[in-house]
Amino acid sequence: MALEPTRGYSGGGTLVDVIDRILDKGLVINADITVSVAGVELLGIKIRAALASFETAAKYGLEFPSGTNTETAAWKEATIGKEECPQCSKRVPAEELMGAGCPWCGWVSAKARALAAET
Repeated sequence: MALEPTRGYSGGGTLVDVIDRILDKGLVINADITVSVAGVELLGIKIRAALASFETAAKYGLEFPSGTNTETAAWKEATIGKEECPQCSKRVPAEELMGAGCPWCGWVSAKARALAAET
């Protein structure tokens, strides 16, 4: 069974592309290690590590260390749901993209066009 490349994959992945993809999608490593002798568990280690951008972590509800100030402007910006513009691929708040259009390239959604035609 052949694996299909993901959308936008050009085949020449650089380290920057790999890091960007990991931060965008997130990476979680979950491991349980036990040392047993004759069926008796002597040592048990549970490891959970997550690597993601704050935006991705907030989107999936990952827990942050105590003392994290979630009232900052940057944190609030990270928790806003964003979508990719179909024309320029920039990440824009979903509400803005569907209601007004893309501020980067000027793409306008069908919903925004219908709202403009009503007024």
